[in-house]
Amino acid sequence: MVIKKVFFFAVLFLLVGCHSSKPVVRTTKSNTSTRTVKKPVSSTKTSKETVKKVEEPEVLVATSAVKVTPEIVTKYIEDFKGIAKNNMTQYGIPASITLAQGILESGSGTGVLSVKANNHFGIKCHKEWEGPSVRHDDDSEQECFRKYEHASESYRDHSMFLTTRSRYASLFELPKDDYEAWATGLRAAGYATDPKYPEKLISLIERYQLYQYDEEVLKSGTTSQTSSSKSKERFSEKTYTVVQGDTLYSISKKTNIPLDELKRKNNLKDNSIAIGQVLKL
Repeated sequence: MVIKKVFFFAVLFLLVGCHSSKPVVRTTKSNTSTRTVKKPVSSTKTSKETVKKVEEPEVLVATSAVKVTPEIVTKYIEDFKGIAKNNMTQYGIPASITLAQGILESGSGTGVLSVKANNHFGIKCHKEWEGPSVRHDDDSEQECFRKYEHASESYRDHSMFLTTRSRYASLFELPKDDYEAWATGLRAAGYATDPKYPEKLISLIERYQLYQYDEEVLKSGTTSQTSSSKSKERFSEKTYTVVQGDTLYSISKKTNIPLDELKRKNNLKDNSIAIGQVLKL
């Protein structure tokens, strides 16, 4: 009897031990399933990476390469479209071209020169400039660039630059709504050395629909009708025809002729001049 009881308890002990091992198996399976819960995390990362790729900024080559987002470009357009349209009205340069050049050459206002000098077109000092200036590495080290109090002055100088130099006179023969011809014409006239300069301007104009501002000005009927013949007349080697915004001092600087000499050649007693007046050079 004693032997039977011992055998019975031994068998009972073994059965309880085997039964208690089952939860260990379940725990192992549970741990395995817990590890697999992490799979959705990788898809979340992929989603974020995709968003970053979509919003990746583009590189604009100003006087230094800068990266800007479409939001920055759009904000720049909103800030300067009015000035570009006014300049188109006064000087006859398509607003789309002016804006595209401003976006490209200033890095949408984020480039070094535009930030520290309000110079949005990389206009260098040249011999006639006596205003404030800054030094910046460009084609050569520490070149002289014009500095402006307001960015609008840079826009005006850009328009004056194109309308007061004879090599750009042929541009004003082109239709005001043909931005492709203007972009190509600027490169042909020597405005930029980059062979892809026209393509870059056209791409910006079409991507941000800048041509709509040309249409708005043309519909208003107030665009400057500067013709090739008028441009050539103004840029004659022997005469200069005064336009709105000119002063005798600014003409002296543009033509590199001393102020006193201009007054003497034109029998001027003071610095007063009138729009349309033809000055001897």
